[in-house]
Amino acid sequence: MDSYSAPLRDMRFLLEALADIGAIARLPGCSDAEPELVFSILEEAAKFAAGVLAPLNRVGDRQGCHLEGGQVCVPEGWKDAWDQFVQAGWLGLSLPVEYGGQGLPKALWAPVWEMWFASNLAFTMLPQLSLGQTEALEAAADETMRALYLPRIVSGEWACNMSLTEPQAGSDLAAVRMQARPAGDGSYRLHGQKIFISYGDHELADNIIHLVLARLPEAPPGIKGISLFLVPKFLVGPDGRLGARNDVHAVSLEHKLGIHGSPTCTLAYGDKEGAVGYLVGAPNRGIEYMFVMMNDARFGVSLHGVGLAERAYQMALGYAEERVQGKVLGQVGLPIAAHPEVRRQLLSMRTRIFAMRALVYGASAWFDHARHNPDAAVAEQSRRYIDLLMPVLKAWNTEVGNIVCDDAIQVFGGMGFVEETGITQHYRDSRVTRIYEGTTGIQANDLVGRKLLREDGSTLRALLAEIREEAERLCADPALAALASHGQHLAANAQDLGQAMDFLLAEGKADPALAQAAALPFLHLMGLVCAGWRVAQAARAALQALAQGGEGGSAHDPDYLQGVLGIAECWFASYAPQASGWRAAVLGAAHVNRAPAGALRG
Repeated sequence: MDSYSAPLRDMRFLLEALADIGAIARLPGCSDAEPELVFSILEEAAKFAAGVLAPLNRVGDRQGCHLEGGQVCVPEGWKDAWDQFVQAGWLGLSLPVEYGGQGLPKALWAPVWEMWFASNLAFTMLPQLSLGQTEALEAAADETMRALYLPRIVSGEWACNMSLTEPQAGSDLAAVRMQARPAGDGSYRLHGQKIFISYGDHELADNIIHLVLARLPEAPPGIKGISLFLVPKFLVGPDGRLGARNDVHAVSLEHKLGIHGSPTCTLAYGDKEGAVGYLVGAPNRGIEYMFVMMNDARFGVSLHGVGLAERAYQMALGYAEERVQGKVLGQVGLPIAAHPEVRRQLLSMRTRIFAMRALVYGASAWFDHARHNPDAAVAEQSRRYIDLLMPVLKAWNTEVGNIVCDDAIQVFGGMGFVEETGITQHYRDSRVTRIYEGTTGIQANDLVGRKLLREDGSTLRALLAEIREEAERLCADPALAALASHGQHLAANAQDLGQAMDFLLAEGKADPALAQAAALPFLHLMGLVCAGWRVAQAARAALQALAQGGEGGSAHDPDYLQGVLGIAECWFASYAPQASGWRAAVLGAAHVNRAPAGALRG
């Protein structure tokens, strides 16, 4: 029952309709991303996800990881899957060609990695870590370090992790205490402990490259005094050969709610003579380099939300179509999928997954335009949109994705609460995505404080102009008359978001406590409105394709296109109206800081 089939029709349709994969293929440096090649890659990735990774998902959940003789042991099948993954070149899909990658665009990266996360999140977190670290090293490391480490990371011969937080720091990286002292030979000796390190140790790759935040002697306090260091598990000679074991090791593994197949380690650096490390980039700029890793990781986690929701939905749909129970409007012998309430649950799940996917696939194209578009204005606008929406992509998608996984349990009824069915794993695995790479509250404060208020709303105003333009088009074009009501809803949603923005811009700088109290409802409002914008665009593309007759057997099959229109109808009937409630929550957020102490205690 718990199998996985990649939603290739959605993927192809959204790449064409929202990411405009054809236009991306015409960008300098992206000519290899010709649409038919992209779609053939998706088909091969779907086979790998279903045939190799998905069958191991339950194995990882049941077996978990353990420490044995100081070595972290991963579940059965993990090593073989890793070898197949890297040998097939999947790790290097979007990584730089000069270091052995294929350099394909982010728009292709998004659906492929959605498949990996959906089929086996615990496994795929390891290769995901290599992506962000590669970008950070490419941006900050010197030529010698890049030449020595990047080809081996891109090939999968060596693996990576982010070694950031510490017991006393949590999400406050300004509180990092780990020390890095010069050794006199260009290297450093690191002493301290790191916690919550995904794949901090394992047996899958020949070496593990830890990217570590630490402080140099006499460094300024706070985040301005943090540097980034490369610390290999095994020391590396100038020719790339591995030497002695470095002074870093796992001292314990966390016992987690989910993703049991992913080892989450506490790492000790320098219990003996000190862990040998090498400064990456300039001193005291570690936080700047870290955000290169974090932004890539946050985009990936947004796809966690989509992928796990899709996996749970497929399982719930399969169960609902097989399980026969009760009478359906007086008829017996029908599966529970025919019950109007269960049908409502399934349609709402499918609609929210489609909206999340549309939001993140549309955003994936901005990465490619930011990097490759020769029009400087388009590239800059794309960069601004990515920066603005990154907190929304990460937080809104994971919040909604976790809700969808919860709804899948509800479809199963009492059997959903029984571990043997397997549906609970997807909920448990998805719960951490709301915490990873900054909790939803942290993302909301980033959205309001660092993005909206700092630039006086300029980027959001530009985005709102595009949303309003889409709404006006749906309302005014006679050929799109069937979508006019969607346009009206979208225009009202844009007004809600604009009013909330104006309120925060007027009050937020003078009252930071109010801005922070309003940040979370503002993030939910922005997620709803931006997702609705993408759903509206998808509906327009579907209606236009239907008007052209459709193409049987493809993503443009008329039945599929009618389904997209049904999803849009569900969205604007059920979810678009929620925007006004979130707007009201933003405008009424002052109650949070007015509440007396007694309000928190019974």
